[in-house]
Amino acid sequence: MLKQQTQSSLIPELEKRMRHISGAIKQSGRRILKNYPITSPQFIALQWIIDEKNLTIGELSNKIGLAFSTTTDLVDRLEKNGLVKRLKDENDRRVVRIVPLEKGEAIIKEVIEKRQEYLGEVMESFSPEQAEVLDELLQLLYKKMKDINER
Repeated sequence: MLKQQTQSSLIPELEKRMRHISGAIKQSGRRILKNYPITSPQFIALQWIIDEKNLTIGELSNKIGLAFSTTTDLVDRLEKNGLVKRLKDENDRRVVRIVPLEKGEAIIKEVIEKRQEYLGEVMESFSPEQAEVLDELLQLLYKKMKDINER
């Protein structure tokens, strides 16, 4: 019972820390994105397009949590900037898939490398053991969150 009480009293502080960490990473990402012809929402969408391969606008809309019409506008801008293109599905010509273009993949790769450099700089004072423990705990946390979300 004591363990449960101790854990539950930590939850508000843990949630706050994770929110602050997420915010710091996003701020760093926004600073990096200022050097690229892409907005934060476009960056997030492009990451999903690259990671998931051949998404429809509806699928992308669900992934990024935006309305279908907003996602369509976002994809229009990505396409206009030469970052993605729309392709008819080979099995069902009514379905349109979004595929990344080389320019879009290059931007994502560069921005992620710079975000990783930022994280590396932040973690310079961590010992290898601390970094490993943090990685293990974050993996466990993500797995548990994913499990709960898939219920």
